[in-house]
Amino acid sequence: MAPSRRTVLLSGVALGAAGATAGRSTPADADGRPARPVVPARNRPLVWPFTLGVASGDPDHQGVVLWTRLAPQPLADDGLGGMPGRTVEVQWEVAADELFRHVVQRGTQTARPESAHSVHVELTGLLPGREYFYRFRAEGHLSPTARTRTAPDPASLPAALAMGFVSCSHYEQGYFTAYRRLAESAPELILHLGDYQYEYAREYGPDRPRGHEGPETRTLANYRQRHAQYKTDPDLQAAHAVAPWAVVFDDHEVENNWAGPVPEEPDPDFLARRAAAFQAYHENMPLRRASVPRGPDMALYRRLRWGRLATFHLLDTRQFRDDQACGDGYRDCPAAADPGRTITGTAQEQWLLDGFRRSDTRWDLLAQQVFFAARDRDPGPTRLTSMDAWDGYLASRDRITRGWVAAGVRNPVVLTGDVHAHWAADLKLDYLDPAARTVGAELVCSSVTSGGDGFDSASGSHPWLRTNPHLRFQNDLRGFVRTTITPAQLSADFMVLPYVTRAGAPAYPRASFVVEDRVPGLHQTYDRPPSTSRARPVDRDRYTVETETGLR
Repeated sequence: MAPSRRTVLLSGVALGAAGATAGRSTPADADGRPARPVVPARNRPLVWPFTLGVASGDPDHQGVVLWTRLAPQPLADDGLGGMPGRTVEVQWEVAADELFRHVVQRGTQTARPESAHSVHVELTGLLPGREYFYRFRAEGHLSPTARTRTAPDPASLPAALAMGFVSCSHYEQGYFTAYRRLAESAPELILHLGDYQYEYAREYGPDRPRGHEGPETRTLANYRQRHAQYKTDPDLQAAHAVAPWAVVFDDHEVENNWAGPVPEEPDPDFLARRAAAFQAYHENMPLRRASVPRGPDMALYRRLRWGRLATFHLLDTRQFRDDQACGDGYRDCPAAADPGRTITGTAQEQWLLDGFRRSDTRWDLLAQQVFFAARDRDPGPTRLTSMDAWDGYLASRDRITRGWVAAGVRNPVVLTGDVHAHWAADLKLDYLDPAARTVGAELVCSSVTSGGDGFDSASGSHPWLRTNPHLRFQNDLRGFVRTTITPAQLSADFMVLPYVTRAGAPAYPRASFVVEDRVPGLHQTYDRPPSTSRARPVDRDRYTVETETGLR
């Protein structure tokens, strides 16, 4: 059994104290005999190193990526997790059963100091559509056991896929209970759509139930330490241990509202900062070798196939975008319609359009970061839309929407994070025409914690739904989206938690929607009214903007 967190931290403190004496002369014991020589740090025995848990990701029909990172002192300021400056051989095992009676593969991987002692094992040769269990060993220490699975055979049509997606987990603004509740829902695949960690220095106040370690993240050591702090959370570890993940970053993995080579505020060292953030991101995620960063560049957009049931197009809407038009925030901005502006970059856009043309699966799901459908916050003739979302890149959105229509994509669905609230929308070719036909659906998950507790409200009460009739649902509680995808339909439950500033909240479905095969758009199947009739004196328009932009 793994030691408790308290034991691990106390052991780490003892090691750190011993390390402080390295290189000094050896003192004598009280009886005059020489004390035992100080063991050099690089040769010191390893303290239990699996404080960050284990994970798997990016499954295909032959294998999956297994991940861990060795860190006996995960919050060490240098970002190296209290590890000695030497390589460590890490053994891994994959079994068909949780007790490891039937081990199907095993091997050894070298954890190196230059990659923060992270381990990425790209498995091949497994059977398609199967559940497996895995674990690691390092110098006599055994990791927790976790579950993963391979994707189905590309030619098969699975009966169902249980998939959940999440975004925006600000450590300071609440507890990660939503991750645990997602894990308890027995997903077969989890998507994380960005803002896995936040870059800010510690902020104090009654709405900060816990605090960040270290300064605002700028250096490789900063980003490594911040990722390690998030990974020590037991609820996050539980979600990683229950199913494979597919991850994409948004802005806070680097810096708020960055766009391509442009930082939020002028910074001549931004590309070095981006390179450090990308390196730490790969070190801490179950990503393949194809995504290893090259300085400030990282190949993140990619596809996952789930038999003939679903294709997941995982997008990168940060690294290749043009800078936000007219500045950040909600603006009436003619430049947003410039046909030359792009949120994906030309190469990724062509890759996506080609994927639409080649697709032969029942469902095509765009797993991406920022709001896709139009949202106009002004009830009058002026259009006030978010420059950080696809509304700031109208030509990009139009080309991609028309691309899936022209390719005859059978069931396009966009999956989105970022905005710290649940939303559901029908997708149109022309959002200014109320009679325009529906050509897809968008499901937007709320945050895990970002924005704090939030509040419940009657469905349909948000003022933007009245002036944007394609918007079908909105809710300001935190949570995740749980989906079941079958050949006949995609059903989505918007799961919410009544609070996140205290641990242990329950989760329940606030509303449910269905997208039927070959019937674009959303059909609501369930709605749970708020449990209290007390009205909160909240300006919903202002609250939404402030929550999305981090002002609340």
